[in-house]
Amino acid sequence: MGLTGRTIRRRRLASLLSVAALAVTAGGALACPAGAATNVDFGTHCIPPDIAGIPPIDGTTTAAITVDDDTPKVGDTVTVTYTVVKPAASNPTSLDLPADIMTPTGKVTLGGAQTGAVTVAGPKKNDPVPGNGAFPSFSMTGTFKVTAPGAITLAPGDYNIHTSYILELDTPCTVITPPAPVSETITATSSTPVNNRAITLGSASGNPGAGVTVHGTGFTAGASVTLAGRAGATQTADRATVTAGSGGSFDGTLTVSDPGTTGIVAYEGGGWSADLGAGPAAYTVDDSTPVPDGSQKLTTTVRAGSLSMSQAGDAVQLSAVDFGQGGASTGALRTVTVKDFRGGPAGWSLTGKVTDFTGAGGKIGAGKLSWTPACATAADSPSTCRAGSAGTVGTSGATLASTPDAALTGGRFTVDAQLSLDVPAFTSPGSYAGVLTLTLS
Repeated sequence: MGLTGRTIRRRRLASLLSVAALAVTAGGALACPAGAATNVDFGTHCIPPDIAGIPPIDGTTTAAITVDDDTPKVGDTVTVTYTVVKPAASNPTSLDLPADIMTPTGKVTLGGAQTGAVTVAGPKKNDPVPGNGAFPSFSMTGTFKVTAPGAITLAPGDYNIHTSYILELDTPCTVITPPAPVSETITATSSTPVNNRAITLGSASGNPGAGVTVHGTGFTAGASVTLAGRAGATQTADRATVTAGSGGSFDGTLTVSDPGTTGIVAYEGGGWSADLGAGPAAYTVDDSTPVPDGSQKLTTTVRAGSLSMSQAGDAVQLSAVDFGQGGASTGALRTVTVKDFRGGPAGWSLTGKVTDFTGAGGKIGAGKLSWTPACATAADSPSTCRAGSAGTVGTSGATLASTPDAALTGGRFTVDAQLSLDVPAFTSPGSYAGVLTLTLS
């Protein structure tokens, strides 16, 4: 797909998405960073401190794993929370244990597309524990970086309860038959880099053999860049080579001799690639055929315009959800109007990416926002707008709408989308806001 025209402009317009304050409908509860936890039971072998003078305890631990983003991209960092709902061990002494003397640590086992273990730790915080009474529920958190696409399973692993009261004591608990049952599964996807390469031309036309100045931005620093003419979808023999500077920009000159030239492209590598290139930028070779005697040659000019967009507002208020229930916080994207007045062969693409939703109570991962795009084309437009696929937006972004390359492109288009933020059930009450950035290229 072509990325630029003679006077193409790229703009980034940010829409502020806010989740209304979540209504508190329940009292204090354990805050989970993701959706409803799946409790699993597994056999556990716990070894009380020697001072307790009691044998090891084989019992059942009930636990759950939650994450802050269940649809991450490769390269994203995922926060994991390991909650021991019901420990297998209990206070091994007859002494009452005061509050805030327990420090838990543990491991979460990864499987499927990515294997390994995530180290998790909890704060030194607990309710009082009576002598020989059951240990209370506790949570531990940690992070890991996603390194592979696909389904990644998370299962609870070994954990240790350290108490700091009179003596420093540990009660390690290991999974009797590892791995424990899977409590959470996330689906990681590959991260597709955005092509920000762009070119502009010093002139939109010229006589055969004239040189045209090409200015490029967004290329790889130090890369060899080929400048070439295009006749429709076919590359001509007109070409030149320049080197991108340290900032990824360049200025070069291409001599255009082929009279059928309709555009100019620039690309890295041995051949044209939409992923490593920019253009075609519209260009016309002037007709220099002599006028016969007794004739008059009449000419006119249709000036090429630019590719631009505007939006009907920059703030979207999503619907509120209730604490303890969570679910879809919905709204509609402010309508975006795209005007393609370049008149060349290049189509366009409108993409969006969103930040995490942050607030006083924490954050809601960017991967929780999804959209259902829609696109309409004004009558008599040469191009036809295509809506992007419904699905997750995320930090890496997704396509909202586009038009394809063609012999002649252009027109007016309106783009909309229904938005839905999947708010975890026990997200702390408060207002959360994220920024959705739209890029037209």
